[in-house]
Amino acid sequence: MDEELTDGYKEPCGQCGAVAWALSDGLQFFCKNCHNVIERTQEIVDVSTYLLNNRISTLSRSYKKTEREGGRQWMVCEGFQFILKRQAEALVGLGVCPQFKTNVLWDFWKLYLQKTRQAYTRAPVSSTRNPVDLSSESEPESAFLSEASDLSGPTSASVYSSDGKSSVCSGSLDAAYYFDAKERRSRHLMSMPRTLALCHLALLWLREAITLADLLRLVSKRLVPYVNVHEHFPEEIRFFGRDAMIFRAETIPSYTKVHMESLHLAKILQLSAFPPVSQNCLLHPGLLSLRYLMDANLPYRLHSLVCQVIEKTAMDKDCFLTFDPSASKSILQCYDLQAAAVIIVTMKLLFKLDDQVEWSLSRKAKEKKQESDQDKKEESKQGSKMFSLRRWYMIVQPALEQAREREELVEAKQQWKAKKPVIASVKHKTVVLKRRRVVEQLQSSFCTLAGSDPKQQPSSPFSFLFLWGKEEDADGPSLHNKDLSGMLVKEGREKLLVNKTYWHTDFRHCHKRNCWYHFPDLEPTLPRMYVWVLGLFSFLLGVSEAEVHKEVVKKFGHREKIVKNLPFIELLGPVQLQAWVRGQRRAKHEILHEDRK
Repeated sequence: MDEELTDGYKEPCGQCGAVAWALSDGLQFFCKNCHNVIERTQEIVDVSTYLLNNRISTLSRSYKKTEREGGRQWMVCEGFQFILKRQAEALVGLGVCPQFKTNVLWDFWKLYLQKTRQAYTRAPVSSTRNPVDLSSESEPESAFLSEASDLSGPTSASVYSSDGKSSVCSGSLDAAYYFDAKERRSRHLMSMPRTLALCHLALLWLREAITLADLLRLVSKRLVPYVNVHEHFPEEIRFFGRDAMIFRAETIPSYTKVHMESLHLAKILQLSAFPPVSQNCLLHPGLLSLRYLMDANLPYRLHSLVCQVIEKTAMDKDCFLTFDPSASKSILQCYDLQAAAVIIVTMKLLFKLDDQVEWSLSRKAKEKKQESDQDKKEESKQGSKMFSLRRWYMIVQPALEQAREREELVEAKQQWKAKKPVIASVKHKTVVLKRRRVVEQLQSSFCTLAGSDPKQQPSSPFSFLFLWGKEEDADGPSLHNKDLSGMLVKEGREKLLVNKTYWHTDFRHCHKRNCWYHFPDLEPTLPRMYVWVLGLFSFLLGVSEAEVHKEVVKKFGHREKIVKNLPFIELLGPVQLQAWVRGQRRAKHEILHEDRK
């Protein structure tokens, strides 16, 4: 009977060494030989009977030990090695080529250990201390290393404890060095955001279709391990004390953070030039812009104008798109942000997006549609196929709000705190376990009363966030086949844009890493339609509006090339924007008045 209640628990007692466990009235495990009570408790499947007691059993203090039982000596780089292995397996399972794990990411990780003198070098840091072999095939964390060929040199890493044993305040051997700012900067020690940066570099080397924004979205959907990944560590790697501050990740890093870490890692590894990003590569702005046009329900014919802007700004050149860390001024392009910025610049060229011209063009498109309804001649049927920015806004806006609500609901239901409690010190071990047990019991009781399933199944990966068409589960009608002829006027043999001006914000001379922080001050002065378009593409990419606006301003640095090749386009500065801002309220009231009619 006791064996059934204890669920086959066969661990020997810490005091007498006997295996004779029983369950107390408080659902705690105690040894029948020496009556030693341990922190292990029996999980309650049906809490209805437990709720009748209207109490929570307490944990009695057990015998404190100054040394941890079981486990083995391990280093922090082994933990990051295990995390990279899990992330590589997840990406390969999502469709990335197997070379990503076996060749590229493995080579980058091996090169990082060698450059930072942690392993695979004849002169490791603090080589006089006890070495730990990282290439042993008996260790599960080193299985990732054993998949590739061995090096001829010794594969050893240094240990940072004076007595060769793990400290009581840390489960790993060298955790203290990760809290020394000087040591962390000089040795370029690994961190959780850098694991994603290393994966991003490996994906970029293979020219996979997964951009940095896609990678962060997969992490947010828990399809790529990152949040609380330390819970999957093997049993012999005991997670304790300061390890929590190194491996525990309860938030997802920002786009800018991972991008900067990728550029920093590429310089540390001293990588050569990456494979060129040609027109056939899925990272090319021409193909990426087509993907975002489809997701934003914009016409296909807009893509030809986007390609012209890309060509005039020299963004289609291999030398511009290819990343070369060995260059004196190496730039790691944000391919997804660039594609979105080019689309927004093209929309500003077509519709101006100043809260006046786009609505005027929409009214003209509506008038032509009414003429086509009255006159059924062939020459007037094109009015029904003409793209209207106002109709596009009325279709996309409700779908965007619903998508944001769904994303917020999914994010609220996700488990951000680790299920396994992290013991910061032996002194607080009992308190931490008790608090964790109370939280789990309250969650189980609430889910039973509410009748909801606490486990959220991860959603399947999909390149598009919206579905446009006539399907039952579509977000709205499709506008992909609409015509843009109403935005062009024929003068002679050429078709020119109806909009003759292009406005821009004020250019400021500030630090390149902090220039986008001016957006909160600038946002109230910008046209509302332009801000809404920024919000749409920021949601598609999972980044902030400031980052998209920064990329749009950067692309406008080539404004002379754009205007020179697009006749009758006049540049307007921030002075003219003030007049547009004053007319925003009037344009908004006109739109609401027309909707009521």
